[in-house]
Amino acid sequence: MQSSKDILLRISGIVILLSAVLHLFLPAVAPWILAFAVALFSVITVTTPYPGKSIRGKRLFNFQVFSCLFMVVATYLMFRQRNEWVLVMVAGAVFQLYASIVIPKELEKEKNKE
Repeated sequence: MQSSKDILLRISGIVILLSAVLHLFLPAVAPWILAFAVALFSVITVTTPYPGKSIRGKRLFNFQVFSCLFMVVATYLMFRQRNEWVLVMVAGAVFQLYASIVIPKELEKEKNKE
């Protein structure tokens, strides 16, 4: 069973993607939706630290935090109606994707060592 944090994290991630697409159709509303979703996503990410002890896992958690900072900057740029928000959001997404793929593998590796 998933915790409420996991469910909120997934929902906010989906809303982040949808608000990026919504920006094509409703550019006045999309930044507000993105700001809410990024804030929720960032708070959940920062308050859920890496549970393992490896240095690599902690570095990957820092990648996630860095990704959240990129998304906050992208939201600011979207409010300012700067097109660079897309590039910053993609950079944040790459960091987030990499960390979300490698962290479970690192946790499994730590579990097998014990």
